[in-house]
Amino acid sequence: MEEGESSKSNSGNDSARPWESYNTVYTTAKAGMEGVDKEKVQRVVYEMSKGSKYFENEERKEAYMKRKIESMREQLAKLTPYDISNYQKVANRRIAELEATRDLSRTWLHVDMDAFYAAVETLCNPSLKGKPMAVGGMSMISTANYEARKFGVRAAMPGFIGRKLCPQLIFVPPDFTKYTHYSDLTRKVFQKYDANFLAGSLDEAYLDITNFCHVNGMTGGEVAEELRESVHTETGLTCSAGVAPNRLLAKICSDINKPNGQFVLPNERTAIMTFISSLPIRKIGGIGKVTENILKGAFGITTCEEMLQKSGSIYALFSHSSAEFFLSVALGLGRTDTPEKSQRKSMSNERTFSPTEDETVLFQKLVELSENLSSDLKKEDLCGRTLTLKLKTSCFEVRSRAVTLPNYISSSDDILKHAKKLLKAELPVSLRLMGLRMSQFNDGRGAIHDPKQKTLANFIVSEDPPKVLGDQALSVSHSNNDSLNNDRVTSCFSDAQWPCEPDILNTSFNLISATNGDIDTELKGSSGIHVDRFHDNVDQSVERDPSSELAEQSKQGHDQNATSCIDDGPGSSSSPKEPIIEWLNGYQCSACGIELPPSFVEERQEHLDFHLAERLQDEERCNVNRNVKSRQRSIRKDQISHGHQKKKQKLSPSAGKHIPIDTFFTKTSQNF
Repeated sequence: MEEGESSKSNSGNDSARPWESYNTVYTTAKAGMEGVDKEKVQRVVYEMSKGSKYFENEERKEAYMKRKIESMREQLAKLTPYDISNYQKVANRRIAELEATRDLSRTWLHVDMDAFYAAVETLCNPSLKGKPMAVGGMSMISTANYEARKFGVRAAMPGFIGRKLCPQLIFVPPDFTKYTHYSDLTRKVFQKYDANFLAGSLDEAYLDITNFCHVNGMTGGEVAEELRESVHTETGLTCSAGVAPNRLLAKICSDINKPNGQFVLPNERTAIMTFISSLPIRKIGGIGKVTENILKGAFGITTCEEMLQKSGSIYALFSHSSAEFFLSVALGLGRTDTPEKSQRKSMSNERTFSPTEDETVLFQKLVELSENLSSDLKKEDLCGRTLTLKLKTSCFEVRSRAVTLPNYISSSDDILKHAKKLLKAELPVSLRLMGLRMSQFNDGRGAIHDPKQKTLANFIVSEDPPKVLGDQALSVSHSNNDSLNNDRVTSCFSDAQWPCEPDILNTSFNLISATNGDIDTELKGSSGIHVDRFHDNVDQSVERDPSSELAEQSKQGHDQNATSCIDDGPGSSSSPKEPIIEWLNGYQCSACGIELPPSFVEERQEHLDFHLAERLQDEERCNVNRNVKSRQRSIRKDQISHGHQKKKQKLSPSAGKHIPIDTFFTKTSQNF
């Protein structure tokens, strides 16, 4: 609250103290940073960032956020007292409904390892104990120990800024093999208390200890203390724990007495409301820097209690699901059920490094990512078909390229082969981050297909085509006597004739927005061949006929379904030429309207993978339809060119109740 007031009071003095208006992501709200000089950290970050590409990117985001806040203020000012009253009635009714769902019967424990990476390194090298140390390098810090946090050094901060804040800071390179080993040791302990615990990451987990407490006659606090002692005995590391009626509150509680502490919130509504009412909104999982500034700037909301007080305004300006999320957390409501284990949708890894345009270095990074991704896939016996390359340029522009392969792959050699093609399409480029994601899995047991989902196999006949192409070489079923049914088109191409050869499938698809809003599909590989030009090379008689009904239907399918992918935080986005998907208000997908809080990282990534797969399927379907129609024109051209050797076709008489057969053929004035 004080920080917000300070910013307002000094807003007119930005020229003298410009860092006070610079909203940086490096807050001092992390555990172990309570006594840090906030102004000093903000000033150093501002001075060290000023003029950099990061600074320019932050300024763009800052400008967008300010426009958003100003727009919401204007909308709020236009609301009449009558409008506010109606929205408040809706909010009050929904608050009562949410309150009725409160479940106080479960006991959840959230355990969080203390500065995990740094603690593991200190355990392996005792000489680091008591010294300010960070895992990472001058380009980026993964974790900082509590001695370094006293100076304002924290995770996700560039190392050169950390060194400026703390000149004696020691850097240790990350070793994820070591961290995974210790993570596995902690998880063996967690299983003793909840066999179905939910792993949030390598260093945190959610445990439903309701049954364990009941069977052993223990309280949540006693279980938390015993678990922490067991973790220390097995690993030599410390952890902090939070006990509460639901997962949302348990995570908040685990951060209160860090490091090596615990906090228990009783399963009582009065205690929960007292605890949550004065809680800063930034402490809530799913409310980050942007949402915090919007709530503070547009509504003056800084605590969870104020969200309830201004629930009518929230319902007026936010979408239904966003407003419901805000009200739920303001009431201290969270998930209490143990979700069923669902099939993994994707697997990824990425690395940040110093900006470089050296192709040798970039391809070496790609080799490392391919090996890591392959290792992770083999651990879970998975093979995938869709490979996505994520890139972040030195200007902080995020790009992504994807390819859907004809076969399922998991080996590092196969992943690298296709990843190289995706990267070559972007060169030359200066990058600071690279990532690989595999999706569309088969679980290692062969392809799993939805029986309702059409595939290329539905359109291709495996038998060899007839030697003489006549009227029966292409079978087309009609619907309503005047339109083609795309689902029942059967092609007679053999594998040799089918234009989508494996080396052509190993390319990336880009959707390019035309000025009129139409979507033009372009197939780009290392050779940069355009789809239409490629079809011309396969068969000289193949031409795109936009006037044909089949092509029009295919085009309409693209206009309705084609979308592009983007990641918000740990995620990916399309290139500037592609339609951009944004998380509006930090929650709402601009493509389909679904809303997910930023903390739902895996769910967000799965949602964007869905849009990507939908786009690729749409492109495949369009390519198939275009080739079927092109082959039909090729057949008719062959018939016309040899027309002098055949009898002139007689048209059926139109008299009577029978429909003339010539009405079933496409009439056109186009010259073949």
